[in-house]
Amino acid sequence: MVAQPLNSGSGPASSTADLVNQAASQISVLVRDELALASAEMVGKAKRAGVGAGLFSGAATLALYGVALLLALAVVLLDLLWPLWLALLVVCLVVFVAAAVAALAGKRQIAAVPPPVPTEALAGAEADVRTVKDAVREGRR
Repeated sequence: MVAQPLNSGSGPASSTADLVNQAASQISVLVRDELALASAEMVGKAKRAGVGAGLFSGAATLALYGVALLLALAVVLLDLLWPLWLALLVVCLVVFVAAAVAALAGKRQIAAVPPPVPTEALAGAEADVRTVKDAVREGRR
């Protein structure tokens, strides 16, 4: 955004009403630009997250098939030593314990994730607010 000079009225000095109107229009443009920046930042983050989630789900599906085959192999090997029902029971219990450990670790990881906030846009908006406050203070002197 290019700042317009405050003294752009028809005469040598703009009236207070003209200055207030110019300030209001500039603030309106500034707010729209900051909202557009925040929106663009969040869209970019969401696209990257979507691609990552798709790749992760594909990998998880393939890993699920691999784990199922390993579990079947474990049952077959334990069936050589124990009755089939006992081999299935032991493998089932091991799987449920592993699931509980993974669920607790996942819950801990999700709790540590910061909220998705457009940090760059917020920093820009805070800088704009500081600039306006400084300009107002300078104008009062």
